Amino acid sequence: MKKITAIMLLVFGLMLVATAAFASEAAAAASPDAAKMSFYASVALASAIGIGIAALGTGIGMGMGIGRAVEGIARNPEASGKIMTTMIVGLALIESLAIYTLVVVLILLYAKPFGF
Repeated sequence: MKKITAIMLLVFGLMLVATAAFASEAAAAASPDAAKMSFYASVALASAIGIGIAALGTGIGMGMGIGRAVEGIARNPEASGKIMTTMIVGLALIESLAIYTLVVVLILLYAKPFGF
């Protein structure tokens, strides 16, 4: 029952956002500067949300990886070299995901790929 309620709330929220988005098209057609400003505002908001989610995900992933590596070293201290090497490689791959997100955000903010 909780799952259905959550889905219904999500659908209702999306309907509210879609209504505001479609209503702003008429106002945006009236002034091109307003359209540019709303575009840049939405890009800035999407960039902030994207980098926040990327930082949250990589932080959780790194924390779990380091925790499991320390646990493995505590159980088998002789394998610490192999575990440490594998952990460092894994952390580098996790961090690359945050860097890719940062690159996409910087492209959206500064390169103007859509021609505005």
